Amino acid sequence: MGIVLKQSLSNTVITYLGFGIAAINTLFLYTQFLTDEYYGLVTVILSTSAILTPLLAFGVPNTLIKFYSTFPDRENSDGFLSLMLLLPLLMILPLAAISFIAHDTISSFLSQKNPIVREYVWYIFLIGLAMAYFEIFYAWAKVQMRSVFGTFMKEVFNRIVIMILLVLVHFEFISVAVFLKALVALYLLRTILMKVYAYRLRMPKLSFSLPSNAKSIINYSALIILGGSAAIIILEIDKFMINQFIQIENVAYYGVAVYIATTIIVPSRSMHQITYPITAELLTKNNLSALKTLYQKSSLTLFIVSGLLFLLIILNLNDLYLLLPEEYRNGFVIVFFVGLAKVYDSVLGNNNSILYNSEYYRSLLIMGVFLAVSIIVFNLWLIPNYGIEGAAFGTFLAICLYNTIKLLYVKSKFDIQPFTWETLKVLALLLFIGLVFYFVEFPFHPIVNIVLKSIFITAIYTAVLYRFKLSEDVFRLISKILGRTPPRL
Repeated sequence: MGIVLKQSLSNTVITYLGFGIAAINTLFLYTQFLTDEYYGLVTVILSTSAILTPLLAFGVPNTLIKFYSTFPDRENSDGFLSLMLLLPLLMILPLAAISFIAHDTISSFLSQKNPIVREYVWYIFLIGLAMAYFEIFYAWAKVQMRSVFGTFMKEVFNRIVIMILLVLVHFEFISVAVFLKALVALYLLRTILMKVYAYRLRMPKLSFSLPSNAKSIINYSALIILGGSAAIIILEIDKFMINQFIQIENVAYYGVAVYIATTIIVPSRSMHQITYPITAELLTKNNLSALKTLYQKSSLTLFIVSGLLFLLIILNLNDLYLLLPEEYRNGFVIVFFVGLAKVYDSVLGNNNSILYNSEYYRSLLIMGVFLAVSIIVFNLWLIPNYGIEGAAFGTFLAICLYNTIKLLYVKSKFDIQPFTWETLKVLALLLFIGLVFYFVEFPFHPIVNIVLKSIFITAIYTAVLYRFKLSEDVFRLISKILGRTPPRL
């Protein structure tokens, strides 16, 4: 248990470090050192590569983690690991052949609105291939109970190198064309380093002896392709579709606004690492009473945190935008709608964990596909008519619909729901503070304004939470910070 706890803590620290570096790159370096057209191009390349990744990986990362422990002897595990390495080729080789034969057709499709994309089809495929095998080797290390190096490579390494490359572009040591080639090389290098590390943990011995349950393994992988593709489409398809309908620089403007809004969801990632195994244990024991308590507590806690982050972002957005180039400053509507969607994600608490760890996990995959299709349909309607704000509203509508379905589904299957009277009280508090501080403006430098307003909002918010004890967990945490022994609630 010690190694698991240690690595979980290390992974959390590394993830937040990576997020901080990404914030610097996304909000400042990309916007200052690349033109908005080339920033949009980079976003399109990486987003399209990410959409390809689940297909090229053939569901192997999840399959490797799920089935590895079922092969305790070396001979059978060698056959399984060999299958995991070779299975993605069933998708990679045909797609590579199609890309080669139909290169002009694919290029024309991707560049019908923005000709600049035409020359970068192979960049997209190579980065997608690198991402796919990186995830496979990352999963390879995870099953050996060694995940920290992979987390560092995924969250920090590439972002640090990109930061260096952007600085080199700024000082004209390299051109933008060289930067884009280096981007491909970076993702390939990251995969090679991850492979070397994974093989040091467990060197594979190539075996063409298929496991006895090979059919089940392949079927599971195919099912995971569906779920993985839906998950990536939810995150990336809007950027891809913006490129298909309007000028590519809008992808850059949209990407910056979405990144700002996405910070709302960061705390929930840490909590889910804790609630996921607890949820699994409660479901195994069929302890629905404790499950309901966890559901409601996780929902309230995440709503309190995400609601505060939403307020801080929205109420400081004008000052934050003053720190960015002028063309990036019109994203308020995008941040608002995407941010609201992220708050709704958070307020569901451990809803996903309940579904994933129950017998109804296949239903979640179906819902994910439904969400992906909904986002595509909404974007086909809204982007041509309303541009990047239409993309944000389409994402908001689809996520709200998806989350409501999940909410009702868990209610129907387990007869539990996450909301309490405290949820309404926190909502009222958020609305009150939002209305008051919406009209408060400080006359100082934007950074000073952001700091001052954030301090006042956070102080008032936490004081009310503490005074009226709206959340037991938050009350105890604040009491601990203040050095007080909290009474029993």
